[in-house]
Amino acid sequence: MARLSGDEVLAYCLGKPGAWPDEPWEGDTVAKVGDKIFAFLGGTGVGLKCGANRDEADELVSTYPDDVGKMPYIGRSGWNTVQLGGAVPDDEILELIDSSYATVVSKLPRRLRPA
Repeated sequence: MARLSGDEVLAYCLGKPGAWPDEPWEGDTVAKVGDKIFAFLGGTGVGLKCGANRDEADELVSTYPDDVGKMPYIGRSGWNTVQLGGAVPDDEILELIDSSYATVVSKLPRRLRPA
């Protein structure tokens, strides 16, 4: 069974309305909408906003303890790293990307939201 690659995840993220790639730190690609990051890409996983707070994000960690973990520095705000090719099904990863994007868009000033 084919699994999502990092390139496929990047392409999916950049297919979202108003999404664009950035490299705020050398070698680390992120997907942004407006001026906000909605996905951290690179390595073997993707960093996503997985809940409004740590408690909500921890539900995913408890479901997939070997493949989802709290992101350093911003994890307290509901960000997790989700491993590609692990126990988290590809369709669920795509849904998590959709949710992270929608959450970030909802917090943008109206003038920065994609049409």
